[in-house]
Amino acid sequence: MGCWLMVSCEELGLKVIDDGLMVVMNANGGVFERIMVAMWGLIVAVLIIGVMFLRRLAVIVPRSTRFFSSKDSLDLASTIAELNKEMESVFGEPPPDGLANSGNRSCMAQDAHHNSHVILGSTNDKFAAQELSSISHHLGENTPGLTHVGSTGKAQMVDVSPKETSSRTAIASCKVVLGKKVFDLVLANQMAKGDVLTVAKIAGINGAKHTSTLIPLCHNITLAHVRVDLRLDPEDFSVEIEGEAASTGKTGVEMEAMTAVSIAGLTVYDMCKAASKDIQVTDIRLERKTGGKTGYWCREE
Repeated sequence: MGCWLMVSCEELGLKVIDDGLMVVMNANGGVFERIMVAMWGLIVAVLIIGVMFLRRLAVIVPRSTRFFSSKDSLDLASTIAELNKEMESVFGEPPPDGLANSGNRSCMAQDAHHNSHVILGSTNDKFAAQELSSISHHLGENTPGLTHVGSTGKAQMVDVSPKETSSRTAIASCKVVLGKKVFDLVLANQMAKGDVLTVAKIAGINGAKHTSTLIPLCHNITLAHVRVDLRLDPEDFSVEIEGEAASTGKTGVEMEAMTAVSIAGLTVYDMCKAASKDIQVTDIRLERKTGGKTGYWCREE
């Protein structure tokens, strides 16, 4: 047994040394010497297997998902370098270049991957700005832009301080399709919740005054006048709603007019939903506006 272990070590090019003295095993050796040689052989075998495993790990790591941070990568590289030195002292020659440099390549690849994410995150705003500039160029200089979108593509509230103060008005409309059954109940004022048209009128006026609360980027303006009218249309069994808002200031009142008819239409639905679920609130749109930089505008039929 001892002779076989010594032959195996010699074939591997290894010399087992204990305190500067070579342990020589012969066929006449005692039991203690045989045990010592067996233990040295086992230790050497474990070391060789461990080093081979670490070398293999160093080759696999660059191709796998990143498991370590930059600090851990440096520790791994230094560990592999130390093992390479120990292997050189054992075998008498340095390991192959491909395995010796695998740890460094792993660290470099992982650091490059990490840095690419940092660079990508820092250039997101620049990329968005370039895209917006390119889109504006293709649309043309005379095409109006989105004033609620900044140069980096983020939402913003428009600064209206440079604008001139002027008288502004806006008219919007909306339709609520009731169906014949509900239409007859509203016409006869027989709904369980009460007078549908009156409640919806008051709700529409109140909604116009809270536009800046409901629409986050709308300015809080002082309204001079709000009108909401509701009319029953027997031709399609619907309620025709028209809303108007007026103000003197630096921004328009289109949103106030459309909010008024939207809230009025929703109130009609709420007042009548117990009688039918087929009610539709449709055709919310701006009909006409005056004042401001663009002046007069009217929807073409």
